[in-house]
Amino acid sequence: MGEPQDEEQIQQVVLDYFEGWFDGNVTRMDRALHADLVKRGRGDPRIGALGVITKSQMLEMTAAGEGAADAIDRHLEITIEDVYGGIASVTVRSAPYREYLHLVQTSDGWKIANALYVPT
Repeated sequence: MGEPQDEEQIQQVVLDYFEGWFDGNVTRMDRALHADLVKRGRGDPRIGALGVITKSQMLEMTAAGEGAADAIDRHLEITIEDVYGGIASVTVRSAPYREYLHLVQTSDGWKIANALYVPT
């Protein structure tokens, strides 16, 4: 595992991401996401296509308050699976989603670079 300060910073990034979504807080969401974010949803399993969301789309959806309906149950179970060499893997279990996040350490701190999610 990484250093304790890395794990604390990663935890905060994940909280900025989820709580920013729930609260429509673009500042927190922006702080959590890497500029080259690729967020993928499972999509329609019958056709195999994955939905893709970029950072700019996430910021637009956050600003529009699309996460407010998800904020009814704000409990998050955050598991930092691995931290090594400036990258990290995190699993988040929440009422609305299961997400697998990949983070990268940048000069601006830890950022979410990849997300794979499915509604629960």
